[in-house]
Amino acid sequence: MKRTNRLWLTAILFSILPGLADAQLTTLPSGGNPRASVYEQVGLTDITIHYNRPGVKGREGKIWGDLVPYGYTDPGFGIAKSAPWRAGANENTVIRFSTDVVIEGKPLAAGEYALLIDVQPDAANIIFNKNVKAWGTYFYKPEENVLSVPVKTGTLAESQERLSFEFLNQKENSAVIALLWEKRSFPFTVQVDAVKNQLDLYRGELTGQTGFRNDVWAEAIQFCVNRKVNLEEALQWSDYALNGPFFGVRNFSNYKARADVLNALNRSSEADSAMAQAMKVGDEVEVHQYARQLLAQGKKDKAVEVFKTNAKNHPNVYTTNMGLVRAYSAQGDYKNALKYLKLAQAQARNQADRDQIAKMMTDLQAGKDINL
Repeated sequence: MKRTNRLWLTAILFSILPGLADAQLTTLPSGGNPRASVYEQVGLTDITIHYNRPGVKGREGKIWGDLVPYGYTDPGFGIAKSAPWRAGANENTVIRFSTDVVIEGKPLAAGEYALLIDVQPDAANIIFNKNVKAWGTYFYKPEENVLSVPVKTGTLAESQERLSFEFLNQKENSAVIALLWEKRSFPFTVQVDAVKNQLDLYRGELTGQTGFRNDVWAEAIQFCVNRKVNLEEALQWSDYALNGPFFGVRNFSNYKARADVLNALNRSSEADSAMAQAMKVGDEVEVHQYARQLLAQGKKDKAVEVFKTNAKNHPNVYTTNMGLVRAYSAQGDYKNALKYLKLAQAQARNQADRDQIAKMMTDLQAGKDINL
């Protein structure tokens, strides 16, 4: 081998030797306790649990108070002389929350925690500890606990061979997380503030690159209107959507978003002015959908006015003729409704339109309001 080649190989070996000291073979999990992860999103909060799954392995009736001792015990190794259960096997069970949460009524900051359990015969304390790198509880320190909450435990109808975590009774703002093993369950309730988290997310996104897309502002505003929250800031957002440098657009959706938030603030005259501007710049489809929304809200007279204005601005096209059908039907004038339905029938764009018109024709001829 040439000297230059030997020097080159020697250099490579010296470059990789430091890393070799940390290299290990991949092996099966210790004790046959497979690794597992479970992930759920509650509201906008990401919750992930990493754990090892011990099995009952014929030890039914000997798990609680025996294999898993009650209370705090000496693990027989490390510095801990009194420690709870690691809620699994091998490494500590680790739970991560992407936002602040409330556990059984008590606040817990966003972050990653070792999940430990002080098991009692008919109850338990769920513990969240800062030491997420530990193997078991051999080096457990009570001063590293961040939160401990008491819970009632339950019983399972059938024995569960492998320990698992499940998300139960999930709602927008809460879920129950339960450790299930053998015939016991250890549930605890996690609550989140979905609306606050959504608003925080909007604020970050609207001030970043996403905020240069004009269409996203109306979406954020509509969320506030629908939930009746954060209305003053939503009104500021509506001004940015209409007038913001580089991305402001004076279109139908942005004027309507402004009108919606003004109505939510009980500033109806200003809302009417914003909606008048929307009507000027909206196309026949946007205005038609707005009129249908008014009908759904029970504002029949206003809806009829919008349908007729739309037909005046965009005469004798399919959308506005269908709008007049709805307007006259809402007023009980089925004769004129049928007149405009026949005009729309000749302008039908596809089979779906023709099928809808046929049903409307039957209803109007029977004297039924098609808007119901």
